[in-house]
Amino acid sequence: MANTTGKKFGGREKGTPNKLTKELRSALKNVLYDEIEQIPHRLDELEAKDRLELLVKLMPYVFPKVNSIASASDEPFF
Repeated sequence: MANTTGKKFGGREKGTPNKLTKELRSALKNVLYDEIEQIPHRLDELEAKDRLELLVKLMPYVFPKVNSIASASDEPFF
């Protein structure tokens, strides 16, 4: 029979973190920190073309994207 009272029965209480998710995030964070420390060494191992390609792909995570500004014909040009 379905619960039609609007009250929650069983399971985690609201706001309680999922234990598996917390452990998985912690493990992934540790792996990423180790890999980040190895980036300079790994870049040195790549050929120049591959190194530049990777750096271009990583740029959006470091630098904000620049939007072009279009000027209207009635705006003064400096």
